[in-house]
Amino acid sequence: MSQPSPDRIDPALLAGNRKPLAGYRAQHFDWQLSASVATITLNRPERKNPLTFEAYAELRDLFVQLKYADDVHAVVITGAGGNFCSGGDVHEIIGPLLRLKAPELLMFTRMTGDLVKAMRGCPQPLVAAIDGVCAGAGAIIAMSSDLRLGTARSKTAFLFNRVGLAGCDMGACAMLPRIIGQGRASELLYTGRSLGGEEGERWGFFNRLCPPETLATEAAALAADLAAGPSFANGITKTMLQHEWAMTIEQAIEAEAQAQALCMLTQDFGRAYDAFVARQKPVFQGN
Repeated sequence: MSQPSPDRIDPALLAGNRKPLAGYRAQHFDWQLSASVATITLNRPERKNPLTFEAYAELRDLFVQLKYADDVHAVVITGAGGNFCSGGDVHEIIGPLLRLKAPELLMFTRMTGDLVKAMRGCPQPLVAAIDGVCAGAGAIIAMSSDLRLGTARSKTAFLFNRVGLAGCDMGACAMLPRIIGQGRASELLYTGRSLGGEEGERWGFFNRLCPPETLATEAAALAADLAAGPSFANGITKTMLQHEWAMTIEQAIEAEAQAQALCMLTQDFGRAYDAFVARQKPVFQGN
């Protein structure tokens, strides 16, 4: 049997699992996609947007799909009704967990951890827009985002020890110290106290604070700026930020040399040069 010529490879085969998400219909939160910026809104405002088992699973699966979505270049994550997320629903998650045995509990904790891994594994920059309550799993989702915009009235609490659990939940002991430092992370994880908006900005948890009335607009504008950038290169940046945690300096420098050489092969690199020569702003296309 003759083999296909290399110059006749079907591009669809190379695309693999690429699945545009323009037609995605969320079941347990709101989803909007406009101009390559997706917005995920946790939408149970009467309970301060708590998560259910189903919401955890759908969020995990969505972030896995985002890894293959070529029509989404940045994502905003927010909550409805003046709050971000109050964590796992006390009645729909906490209560049922008390009736489970160790194997089922481990299945649950692995599923929640898989959400964080999927968030860190998707190439799109994630912008969390955080107003009001941001607690428990909500604080983890905020922590797992790439950028965080808050308000002065934001209250972020890793309150696991308040319910008799360890602070080592969903990667908090690994990731939070890298964001705000070991001592400050230890304080939040041991005490479960709330981190106010202004304190959170001073500590580096928030990139900046916004007035509550402009938070959504500013988060959307930031995501739009990121989406207009070189999306392939942005994905490489996110990958290296994640992977270099476990590298020596020498390993990181070599890994970055290889990653940057790969980015130099993209057409966006050439577009940037041509735009510079023409004294124009480059229009990136993600390839």
